[in-house]
Amino acid sequence: MELLKAESVDKKFINHIALDNVNVSIPENSIYGLLGPNGAGKTTLIRIINRITAPDKGKILLRGKALLAEDVQKIGYLPEERGLYRKMKVGEQALYLAQLKGLSKRDALTRLKYWFEKFEIQPWWDKKVEELSKGMAQKVQFITTILHEPELLIFDEPFSGFDPINANMLKEEILELKRKGATIIFSTHNMGSVEELCDHITLINKSKNILEGQIDDIRQEYKSNVYEVSFNGEMEKLEKSLNQHYEIIDKTKSNGNHAVRIKLLHQTNENELLSLIIPSVEILSFHEVIPSMNDIFIKVVNEHKSN
Repeated sequence: MELLKAESVDKKFINHIALDNVNVSIPENSIYGLLGPNGAGKTTLIRIINRITAPDKGKILLRGKALLAEDVQKIGYLPEERGLYRKMKVGEQALYLAQLKGLSKRDALTRLKYWFEKFEIQPWWDKKVEELSKGMAQKVQFITTILHEPELLIFDEPFSGFDPINANMLKEEILELKRKGATIIFSTHNMGSVEELCDHITLINKSKNILEGQIDDIRQEYKSNVYEVSFNGEMEKLEKSLNQHYEIIDKTKSNGNHAVRIKLLHQTNENELLSLIIPSVEILSFHEVIPSMNDIFIKVVNEHKSN
């Protein structure tokens, strides 16, 4: 079921088109990757969803109805540029932001106590924000983003500044939020995180969405009939076993064993390839090479640049 939809959204600034007929459909209870190079239009779309700015054309729908000002209370937004007041005490500010989102002081204190203990930052309650490390401040802002349990969460580069241990902890919390029913828009340049977390993606480049769909479907669509073979034996024997229907596109050697990547041509298949090379070498491993989201991102963006 669809939670949020952007329909034919346009946004122009002076001498700059930020969004050009952008369409995005975000399923309920999913983690949706919003991807693109710097300046592609991602942040503009996020700001429109949060009603910070308005589209010149098109509309944003929440559960099939036009997104209204009061619906912003149902959204938790963690921007890439963090916005805590540096001179305020941490606990005082977290409580203030929670009450802005509609929580009573009592409920806010109860929830903040739970999260501050979980993130091991309770000793910092009476410290000023300016005394926090970048990672510690981001923990505080993450907490204030999710505290009112919104049905839609928007995270813009949430792992920026985190060490690997804290980044992994945050990933687990994001997955747990999804398990509890939240829908999440996840904007990042880290394609590894996209593969770990996202169910669907939209790739925006030069103000247009140029690729969208489920992660697994996209990776399957962009595979190119390339197989990696690790083997023990002589490289020359393997090369001689192949015919014009196959092309070796890469080869390496490590610890005495060889590895090659072979591209299948002319409607051949992996069984035919195996039948050719099994008599000549001892196969240690054999698998199809599925492109990473990082490879696909680079390929699609470069192709769009040349159009």
